Parts: sequence; structure tokens; C-alpha cells
Amino acid sequence: MNAQIWHGHAAKRAAVLIGCTALVLGLTGTVAEAKPRDLGRQVLGASDGWASEGAGTTGGAAADAAHVYTVSTWAEFRQALADGGSAPRIIKVDGVIDAVSEGCDAFAADGYDLQRYLADYDPAVWGHDSPVSGEQEELRAASAARQDRAIKANVPANTTIVGVGKGSGILGGSLQIKGVDNVILRNLTIEAPVDCFPQWDPTDDNKTGAWNSEYDGVVVYGSTHVWIDHNTLTDGRYPDSTLPTYFGKVYQRHDGLLDIVRGANLVTVSWNSFTDHDKTMLIGNSDSAASTDTGKLKVTLHHNRFEGIVERAPRVRFGQVDSYNNHFVVTGDQHYAYVFGIGASSQLYATHNALSLAPGVSVGKALKKWNEAPLTAENNYVNGRLTDLIAVHNAEIRGETLQSGAGWTPTLRTKVDNPKAVPGIVDRCAGAGKLR
Repeated sequence: MNAQIWHGHAAKRAAVLIGCTALVLGLTGTVAEAKPRDLGRQVLGASDGWASEGAGTTGGAAADAAHVYTVSTWAEFRQALADGGSAPRIIKVDGVIDAVSEGCDAFAADGYDLQRYLADYDPAVWGHDSPVSGEQEELRAASAARQDRAIKANVPANTTIVGVGKGSGILGGSLQIKGVDNVILRNLTIEAPVDCFPQWDPTDDNKTGAWNSEYDGVVVYGSTHVWIDHNTLTDGRYPDSTLPTYFGKVYQRHDGLLDIVRGANLVTVSWNSFTDHDKTMLIGNSDSAASTDTGKLKVTLHHNRFEGIVERAPRVRFGQVDSYNNHFVVTGDQHYAYVFGIGASSQLYATHNALSLAPGVSVGKALKKWNEAPLTAENNYVNGRLTDLIAVHNAEIRGETLQSGAGWTPTLRTKVDNPKAVPGIVDRCAGAGKLR
């Protein structure tokens, strides 16, 4: 490519990014300018979803110079999280950080061998009546414990984690936002952790067995005031299509991309790209958690893009979840179960979204009823046409009648875009590398 053409492409891309930046700044309430800014000092704008309620979400914006870190390795990143006590901090991730740079073999306990594990617990040998036990299961568990210690990173309160430029991110790490307040995560590409040592459970899935894995890309666990913005979360190099099959079941090595659980509350998830994953986002992890989750799990999802997602975009229990101006893309060659999962005591309010479905993909499957819980689903467009998702679901999916009316109306919304315009706006501006 000659210099003139290259500069033309660069100028065009810069114009797109400036347009996205101006648009997003206008929506978030931060300073509306296109020149370079310190993303680490930005805070969530007023009325931008549930995370703006009360004191709002400022992360580490007030950090002094001693608590601003630039990191380029997993060890540096975890050290920056651990340093400084409770003082506000900004952690700038420069480049790609690999939490599993030495590979899965580095975690394996002496004597663990997958082929021996498969031989010992083959259903033809072990059956389906009891969980696996014995030497190889103990060695698998020990190996898994080593990986657990190595790849989890605990995020403290009053922290902002931000990618530097457009190509920064974390591979194979699990960010644990657990039991803290006031956290911001922005401008990172996060490749979902790969469980090196999945467990075979022969009693799962109606005693046909299943492989169960651990580790979410990001988990918000019992935390409040969390803003997750302009990130790309994906299976990346390890899509499920590359996974082998053992005992007739996929050797599943992924869990969630972003889970919000165990009494977490006041979370805004905005302008992210979620791609190529199965169980994408769980809001509320148990039907039996009424004592901890009732009145919590208040989450706003807006201007996010979901493509190649099998299910849970999100699946909701208990929470007042506001989903607007998101774009859901289902291609013809992907596995697909549903978009919104309606779970125990959920109060989902899903409006002004856009769904782009390949020919032959069921519109009715956009909703999945797990429990009796009314929802509001209005002014959503499917392939450019206004569609009553509840009516279509009830007509297409027999035995899963959904009731309309979530029983509340969101007030913490920024500008609500026309859903016809959402695909263009969100596809252009959602994900990492779109902020300048």
C-alpha cells in the first residue's frame, strides 16, 4: 500500500474513531472532545445506568501519581492490584498480557495424565451413577488448584483498569471484582480463560454426563458500583469449535465471559463487544439465592454488541435488568439457543434493541423462559422490523408462555437511540480500541 493510500485509510479510521469518541462522550457525560485524553481519569456520567446511582462510579480517577501503574506482564499487573492498600489506583495495561504464557503443562500435578483420566472414567468402566473419584481425579483437582491460584486477579475497590491504545488486553486471566465498591474496567480485549483441567461429571445432564469448567473472563461477585465499558470479550484463539469430544460430550473448557452474581449491584455494562462464546453473561447464579439477591443485581446493559453468542445475553435471576440499544447478531452457521433468559424472580426491561438474525433463525427463541417472571420487551427490531418478541415467542414456543410487564420503568438512561440505527452505531463504536 503506497503512502498516499495508507494515509487515506488512516484518516478515515481516525474520523470513525473521533466520531465514536464524540458520540460516547456525549452519552456518558464526560468532557466532549476528540483530542487524546487520560482514560484512567474518566468517570461514569450522570444517569448512565444503575452504576451511576447514589455516589456514582469513579474508579481510581482520584489516584495520586504514586498509584498510577503501567504494566506489561501478568506479574506486574497482579502486583499493581496488590500494592497501595485501599488508595485509589489506575492500572494501565500496555500491550497484551498473557496469564498462561507457559502453557497448561506448567500447572499439571506430577502423575496427572488426560489419557489415563479418560480411561479411568470412561462411562463403559465407571458408569453414570456416582461422581468420579480416585487418583486421577485427585491429581486433576490438584492441577486445577494450581491454575486457579495463577490466573485469578483480585481487583480492589476504587480501581480503574484501562487498556493503552487499541491493542491492549489480557489473555487467559480471570478478573475477580469480588466484595468491593467502585471499579472501572475499560478499553481491554479479554480472551476468556481456558480451563486446562475440566472435570467429567457422569451424573450431569440427566445422567448422560458433561464436562464442567471453571473461570470467567470477568466476574462481579457481591460488588457495587462497577462500570464495564468499551471492552472486547471473546473466546479468541480457542473457540468452542476447536474443542474435542470425549464420551460423546464436548470437552468444554470455557465458563462465562462476564458473570454478575452473589448480591452484586449497581452495574453498568456499556459499549462492549461480546463474541464467539457459549454461556456469555449470567446475572444471578442460583434460584435459591433470594435472601442475598432480592433487591440487588440491578444492572444496565446498553450499546453492547453480541455476535456468535449461543446463550445468556444475559440470563437473569432476581435483578432489575435494563437492556436497551444493544445489537444481537446470530449468523447462520453458529450454534444458537437464545438471547434473553428469563429466570427466577427476574425483572427484565428490554427495549429499543436490534436483532440481526440469519434466514431460518427462530425469532421466538430470542426469549427463553426458565421461570415464571413477567418482563417488558417493547420497541425491539428484528432485521429492521418492529417485532413483539413476547408475542412471537408465545406463538412459536409451545408450553413457555411469557407474561408482559416487568413492574418497573428505568430512569437511569442516557440518550436512547432509534433501534433502526442501533446496528450502525453499535457496530461502529462498541468494543476495545474505539476510544481516543
